[in-house]
Amino acid sequence: MRIVIAEEDALLREGLVLLLGSEGFDVVAAVDHPDDLLASVAAEAPDLAVVDVRLPPTFTDEGLRAALEARRRAPGLAILALSAFVEDGYAGDLLAAGGGGAGYLLKERVGKPGEFLDALRRVAVGGTVLDRDVVAVQLARPRPGDPVATLTAREREVVALLAEGHSVPTIGRLLGIGTAAARRHAGDVSAKLRVPDEARAMLSYLRA
Repeated sequence: MRIVIAEEDALLREGLVLLLGSEGFDVVAAVDHPDDLLASVAAEAPDLAVVDVRLPPTFTDEGLRAALEARRRAPGLAILALSAFVEDGYAGDLLAAGGGGAGYLLKERVGKPGEFLDALRRVAVGGTVLDRDVVAVQLARPRPGDPVATLTAREREVVALLAEGHSVPTIGRLLGIGTAAARRHAGDVSAKLRVPDEARAMLSYLRA
């Protein structure tokens, strides 16, 4: 898998290069500016871009905007966005764009290589991964009359794990409840929110 990294922090950028290289990924470029990201995508035709949401010159959302532009120019490019803060609006923009695998993680997840690499691989094959802290923010502020408020504690756990891109059998194992119970909880969530039993649909509902 060919990967481009766009990260402003030099230590984190080099750390990502070393981590991904040690796992057999081909890091074809590691840059720190949105213009360089676009140039690298054009020159290297990567499968996935790992991108800091906040890049120069203003350190607001240049990284995310450049990543979405890169996908427009290279349809199907998977994007894993990294942020130091819980910014669910940016996550929503990424999910709404469609067109390829999409992930939004807090940078602190890189410090847990197993979790980070698992998320990266799910995004690379077209999956959707959203940081659990972003989902927690969404679930904590339902609107009046919003069926999210009717979700049980267990159903909220299931939604959070679906958001992280886990399959129903994996959710059953992680929660210690088995596949059948996990499937039942996912179905109950689907019925309450009136969306398909699928992570992207549920996240789109929470974002709306």
